[in-house]
Amino acid sequence: MAQQQPQTGPAGAAGHPDGPAAAPDLPPRVATVYGESDLATVPAFAGGFINFGYWAELGDLTGRVLTEADRVRSEQDLYRLVLGTFGEARGRGALEAGCGRGLGCALALREFGLDPVIGLDAHPDQIARARAAHAELLAGGAGSAGRLTFVLGAAQRMPLAAGTVDCLYSVEAVQHFRFPAAFALEAARVLRPGGRLALTTFFARTPKAARELPGLLPPYADGLDVPHVIDEFAGTLAAAGLRDVVVRPIGDAVWEGYDRYMAQQPELSDGWPRRYLTAYETGLLDYYLLTAVAPRRAGGQRAGASPGGAAASRGR
Repeated sequence: MAQQQPQTGPAGAAGHPDGPAAAPDLPPRVATVYGESDLATVPAFAGGFINFGYWAELGDLTGRVLTEADRVRSEQDLYRLVLGTFGEARGRGALEAGCGRGLGCALALREFGLDPVIGLDAHPDQIARARAAHAELLAGGAGSAGRLTFVLGAAQRMPLAAGTVDCLYSVEAVQHFRFPAAFALEAARVLRPGGRLALTTFFARTPKAARELPGLLPPYADGLDVPHVIDEFAGTLAAAGLRDVVVRPIGDAVWEGYDRYMAQQPELSDGWPRRYLTAYETGLLDYYLLTAVAPRRAGGQRAGASPGGAAASRGR
């Protein structure tokens, strides 16, 4: 796999305060799945967004034959759910942590008016694909110069200056993060005072569930995913100085729709990915939407330098 040095952020962003970092060191399974295997080409992730989807906006799925267009819509709707937490966002700078092919970045720019948008990913192949897929925007045609940037870098050491963005979001990427506490500190650092964080993915419900999940789902056993425990992760955000941490379970709008789609595809109906619904129904994991607000720094204090984040709360 080709290795490259991460770029700094867009104009005006001086990079990480500790200076440039080497290319991210990826776990072997992550390197393969997002490199030569290119997960975005797998039929289960039609459209290239690579997420399980948010199916509530598609209405009642009972007895309905789900199409590839429905699958793509579900993946887009998961992004819309996350980006919608920012409220009126036009003209506000944003960063996506774990941007993959950059399709969510383009949606944020196009539908929500976030501008500029930075896509950050730790895999050089994904950054190359994102740049190829959005070459016209990146070239600056039709007044788009500087509105979209893709940067190679790790979520635990973002190559951006402090206070670079107003909004930071991540869609189904946190399960790959090996250092959640470092990610939380970096989120607090790169967000402007009062900036907003929104992320969504699947988490283990309890420490006991985290120990059991590798026996049910291969991605936990082979090192692709990490079974982070939801309450522990939310506590990590608060410990980094992020405030108003809210945790909202959304699995009822994720797992059944995804499983129904898989069941209707002959090439997918008997695969292990259908065990995610089993894990949800037996209480091992769920899908969550988390939001938080960056601290308002006093006296130039670096975000995350001392405790003070509010305890996480559960939302519905």
